[in-house]
Amino acid sequence: MDTALLVIGSGPAGVAAAESYRDHGGRGRVVVVTPEDHQPYWRPPLSKDFLRGESDLPDIALRPDTFYEHNDVEVHTGVDITRLRPGDREAESRTGDVIRYENAVIATGAAPMPLPADGGEAVPTLRSVADSDALRRWAGQVSSALVVGGGFIGCEAAASLAARGVTTTVVGPDEVPQHRRLGPDAGARLASILDDAGVRYSGGAHVDAVRGRVGEGFAAQLDSGVTVDVDLVLAATGISPRSRLADVAGLSMRSGRIAVDASMRTSATHLFAAGDVAAAMNATAGRVVPTEHWQDAEDQGRIAGAAAAGTAARWDAVPGFWTQIGDETVKYSAWGDGFTSAIPVFHDDGGLTVWYADDAGRAVGVLTHRCDDDYDRGGDLVAQGAPIPVAATA
Repeated sequence: MDTALLVIGSGPAGVAAAESYRDHGGRGRVVVVTPEDHQPYWRPPLSKDFLRGESDLPDIALRPDTFYEHNDVEVHTGVDITRLRPGDREAESRTGDVIRYENAVIATGAAPMPLPADGGEAVPTLRSVADSDALRRWAGQVSSALVVGGGFIGCEAAASLAARGVTTTVVGPDEVPQHRRLGPDAGARLASILDDAGVRYSGGAHVDAVRGRVGEGFAAQLDSGVTVDVDLVLAATGISPRSRLADVAGLSMRSGRIAVDASMRTSATHLFAAGDVAAAMNATAGRVVPTEHWQDAEDQGRIAGAAAAGTAARWDAVPGFWTQIGDETVKYSAWGDGFTSAIPVFHDDGGLTVWYADDAGRAVGVLTHRCDDDYDRGGDLVAQGAPIPVAATA
């Protein structure tokens, strides 16, 4: 085969797959392709220090340039793979070039969803370095912004815009950010962190329509009938897996993602998938656990690379990540498929731990603010299916 390992996508899952393949003795040509024009980079800074203008592209590189040379990994930018032929083990680019591979990893990630409102297609989103670069240029030219969506990306970006001196409001459907996903106490803490960062949160609101464009200002009409006039609107309304390539190729899918087992293997023997695009079986949970965060993508990429090199490997970690909103860090580890109770513990130093339990009292998640020890312990309890700590129920 021309290429021993083809990696489609240059995010943490893709680069980790290439690295892990080499670490586990994989030989032959390793090629990473990406439609972007940049070398692989970290996405988390795009809503934080990169957006604030505190770092630039070299600062957010996934790996130093020497990494690719030392590991004999080729990175080809500006290459958009548009067709897979699993039976022939071939990938075809938009320009018609064909890459034949022995094994391949699909790590195409996800795309930002446009604002689901009349005129929403004209509203900027934040997913790529180009998006963030444009947004930080605009931040130097505007005085007000509306961020639609109270998820972590929306909260992070809002705090960064406020730090740039932009009067920023977040609107979301929950009375406090992520109330339905994380419970009232975690949501209240996120609202407080936003407030400390100079961001106003307006809950229970939906945007029905948006008029305007960057440079001319926007008018956002809420479902209450109120119209909000701002210089800039940012949509942070979720992501959609970039899975069409696999779907058209006939791979098995699960709810719009590529179905893979715990070794990240798809329904095609020589094809693997990892990261946001995959719906992976988790060996510890004993069920499929979709994820949307960089740490899980990197973990899955390492599993895929090892498996492609012929090493027995399986994904068994509890999903987890952290978010930095302004000057505060919140950490969350959970299976992510719901909880029966969310029990808060308020610490004397102002920290917060929220323990999430199922109907049998077993730990299924933990969220912490200024309490790293509970985060570390919580991940172990979730993995074990152990009861939440007795102290947390007092």
